[in-house]
Amino acid sequence: MKFYRATAATMADANIVITGVPDESRSHALRKGTDTAPDTLRAASGESEFFVRDGKTIPTVPMMGTLEGKRMFDAGNIKREQVYEHTLGIIKAGKIPVAIGGDHSLTTDVLAAASKTLGKKLSLLYFDAHPDFVSSARNYYGSVMTDSQDHIDFGKSMTIGTRAAEPEEIENARKAGLQIVTPIDIVEMGVHRVAEMILAKTAGSKTYISIDLDCVDPASAPGVSVPSPGGLTTADLLFLLTKVMAAGNVAGFDIVELSPDYDLNNMTAYLAARILTECIASLKI
Repeated sequence: MKFYRATAATMADANIVITGVPDESRSHALRKGTDTAPDTLRAASGESEFFVRDGKTIPTVPMMGTLEGKRMFDAGNIKREQVYEHTLGIIKAGKIPVAIGGDHSLTTDVLAAASKTLGKKLSLLYFDAHPDFVSSARNYYGSVMTDSQDHIDFGKSMTIGTRAAEPEEIENARKAGLQIVTPIDIVEMGVHRVAEMILAKTAGSKTYISIDLDCVDPASAPGVSVPSPGGLTTADLLFLLTKVMAAGNVAGFDIVELSPDYDLNNMTAYLAARILTECIASLKI
């Protein structure tokens, strides 16, 4: 099984490499099942991204950007301990890595590999209900920011959709100079203004984008590990993501924390597949 849009036969033929990481060994969530997410997302893309009529398969067209010139290779699934070296190889080959989790801790290894290969810290756009900036515990999905601090330029980074932070996370973000944008901020300022803020914040930097599906309101994305009411709308999320992708300088991105056992009629899986397609279509390559 592979992502429906992945048509490159080999990694050498591709400019975008998609890899699944079916692992939740560093999750503390009570709701389990993200280890089945990569193949669930792939299956959703094969159910929702085309129509069949008169014996012909007709792919749907992305809302923004284009898939022309986007040569995608689905590298299949790898083990958690392979993420760092695998990502190093992709970036050294001049291709854009896309990781599908699994739990959010995989972002730590992707950031480390990207920072090492590029020789500098990265801007990070972290779409998540939680800032994952716990420092009283380490090496799990809630300490991504702390574990990745040597690879992140916090002054040029943001968390977006944050609404369920622990007190120490707010304090750690304040000390690091990490800007937090809540869903209420987006309502108050408007999504266009927030997009301008994001582009200004990351200007001139290589940017990595991490998308925890719990950034979306659980009314639209119930199939996540740690749902939190009051999240982003799907349209606002897609608008912000496509604007960032189109601006260029994207080092890679990931989609994590899909929990299929808690999904409703596959709506979160279909959303994840749509996010993946729209992000790739809007990527400036």
